[in-house]
Formats: sequence, C-alpha cells, structure tokens
Amino acid sequence: MESKEIIITDKVSLEAKRTAKGLIVKSLDFIEDKLNITKTETLLPTQNFLRDLENRFCYAALKNKLNETEFENRKQTFLDSADAKLILFCSANNKEDSLCLDKTILVTEETRTDNDNKLFKKLPEICDLLSIEHCNLPTLLENHFGLRLSEHLK
Repeated sequence: MESKEIIITDKVSLEAKRTAKGLIVKSLDFIEDKLNITKTETLLPTQNFLRDLENRFCYAALKNKLNETEFENRKQTFLDSADAKLILFCSANNKEDSLCLDKTILVTEETRTDNDNKLFKKLPEICDLLSIEHCNLPTLLENHFGLRLSEHLK
C-alpha cells in the first residue's frame, strides 16, 4: 500500500463503506486511510469507452427493453460507479505512455456468472474485452507477491 503497488480508488473506498454495513472498512481500516486512496475525479471516459459502454459492455437484450432516458440514467450510474472508475484507471495506466512501469492488474472478487439481470457486464468480462489483466485477491497475493494466504491463516 505504502509503495503504491496496491492502490484503492476513492470509489472503491466509498462502496466498501456502504457494503455489508461497512464491515469491510471495520476489518480493513487501511481502505479508509486517505494516504492510501487514489482519487478518480479526473478519470473521464473517452469516446471509444462510451461507444463500448453502449455496445460491447451492456447486454443488448436488456438495453432494448429500456427507453433512451432509462438507458442514459443507468449508463450515468455505471460511469459514476467503482467498476467504471477501476476500468478507466486500468485503461489509463496500461497505455504505453503511462507512468506505470508494470501492467496494472484489476483485483476483483466478481465472477463471470450470475449478473442478476444487470444491464452492464461484470468486471471480468469487461476486462477481457479491453485486455486488462484481472484476478482475485488471493491470486494476486500468491502469483505477484509470492504470499500464500493458507500459510498465514490459522
């Protein structure tokens, strides 16, 4: 966290406070530490991203059931979400002219299955469409930091 190899965006921190009555933040207080939080207000979607959002990132069958205003409202809600900001952050930091030396990896506990009839696809699917590397936290710790959680849990 201190070396910024692992970052938490402001949107993830905010959603963690709202999820499961803030249990995540109570258990992992570093999620709320302002020194660890990366701001995302300057991460704006490009025209290509907006086109992808309307065509590749949403389920056409669900989109077709909405009128234009309903779709625009859902699109704006998605753009304001932690998911969208994570994707925008990774996309910005995976470009060749980025200041990041290593490829950015999006860490999520989402799976591809069971989308609960949500309009937009889940993070793993969108990451695959944009060639953004992604994994869950145990995989990140094991494959990229050489830590096996099972060895530390008793």
